[in-house]
Amino acid sequence: MTMSKTTKTYCTLMPTPLGELQIVVDEHDRLLYIGLPGHHRKLPSALSNARRCAYVVQQLREYFAGLRTKFELTVTLSGTDFQRRAWRVLQMIPFGKTFYYQEQAFRAGNPRAMRAVGGANGKNPIPIVVPCHRVIGKHGALTGFGGGLAAKRWLLQHETRVLTERSDRR
Repeated sequence: MTMSKTTKTYCTLMPTPLGELQIVVDEHDRLLYIGLPGHHRKLPSALSNARRCAYVVQQLREYFAGLRTKFELTVTLSGTDFQRRAWRVLQMIPFGKTFYYQEQAFRAGNPRAMRAVGGANGKNPIPIVVPCHRVIGKHGALTGFGGGLAAKRWLLQHETRVLTERSDRR
């Protein structure tokens, strides 16, 4: 996460079924970072301000409650050109669906860059909202996730459960 020195940042902590998330936004209400449990950053310049982060917290609460399948947030993703392409592909994966790393690499413009998209996913500063948990290994294997495989499994099962419950109501 890179920011200019003049940009003010605000942060808060949010309890979730995965554990406590760290939410960081800027003064322009752009989401900069979601720190998964065990991956919170020390941000000496960020002001603790739950009110400034409330719109992100609300959408995440709705997601975890099964009420939201699409986020309506402005995000700032700082990275290399390839990382940003890989992260844009993540944003195209529908709720409750998965891509293989190979498909993500193809859509990011380099079909042979499966390891590189895995590396980009590992550096994704906004997991869940930019859903790197929806990328799985060949033959459906759960591989790599900053929050750990148990969290990845939970997120995928949660999304499947929400879709199943919605289709059962029809």
